[in-house]
Amino acid sequence: MEKIHVLGTGNAMVTQCFNTCYLLEMEQGNLLVDCGGGNGILRQLKAAGFDPASVHHIFLTHEHCDHLTGIVWMVRAVATAMNKGKYQGELHIYCHSGLEPMVRTICGFMLQKKMTAHFDERILFHVVEDGQREEICGHTFTFFDIRSTKAPQFAFLAGLECGRLAFMGDEPVNPACEEYAKGAQWLLSEAFCLDEEAEKFKPYEKHHSTAADAAKLAQRLGAKNLVLWHTEESDLAHRKARYTAEAARYFEGGIYVPDDLDVIELK
Repeated sequence: MEKIHVLGTGNAMVTQCFNTCYLLEMEQGNLLVDCGGGNGILRQLKAAGFDPASVHHIFLTHEHCDHLTGIVWMVRAVATAMNKGKYQGELHIYCHSGLEPMVRTICGFMLQKKMTAHFDERILFHVVEDGQREEICGHTFTFFDIRSTKAPQFAFLAGLECGRLAFMGDEPVNPACEEYAKGAQWLLSEAFCLDEEAEKFKPYEKHHSTAADAAKLAQRLGAKNLVLWHTEESDLAHRKARYTAEAARYFEGGIYVPDDLDVIELK
């Protein structure tokens, strides 16, 4: 069964949980989506039961530090395993054209040459464009530009055994991208805060949504299941119940508000 291993659920400045990223487990392999803001990605993978050497596909959405800088640690871990003869095959990194030189540069500054020497030999970059399709672990992924208002950012639609999974990035869904989410079996959406607390957390100033916003969109687009994350962390103990309750007022499908290290079975 395909699964989402939730590695982190928080926004950029969280301290009590990890930045939003996840491992999509498929029958033929795994795809790591974003890497969080530092070496916490290694801790989260270990806690989820995965060795970095088991990761052969990584998708980086955009340049913000809470999504990108953990790639340095993933490259370091994978390259070290390669140098010890403990990594099978290649690591494939998917990203838009602006991110590739950025990843090369920060890794070049921070890692030893014996690690970056694997670039273009066993650590391979795949630059994706709007609407581009890639076969990953036996499934078709269609990458698309979310039309970010802050920095270029890409997301994807995946055709999985469970149906269509639409990962929409960490901003409100642009109308031009709604076609990717229509009728999706799974819609993965950011929800910075509750609608009732919008005045406190000001999600719209940060180009984010509320749980109510995401739920209304999911209902309008006919999604079957909705996952909400990339949230604030003021009340983690009750976040799942509170966000679920708000979303349920507007969305009739399945609602998932995961905590870090939760596993979502995709049906």
